[in-house]
Amino acid sequence: MGARRIRREQVAHDQKISRRVNGTRKTKERERRDRRMHEIIAKNTFPYVPSVMSWISVQLDKPTSLIVAADVQTLKS
Repeated sequence: MGARRIRREQVAHDQKISRRVNGTRKTKERERRDRRMHEIIAKNTFPYVPSVMSWISVQLDKPTSLIVAADVQTLKS
């Protein structure tokens, strides 16, 4: 019975360390991706490639099919 608890505690400990290490890395990657997407939006015109539309969809909290060029203008400013 004790072995399960010990394994569970070890897994929880490893996950805590992993979140701390990977969280910092992911934060930096999100910032890089945001900068890259803003540059793509500034250089190109609507409609964008699916990866950019997906990012815009997340930013606007709106399905891709409902996004119009006027919505993208709010992200540019």
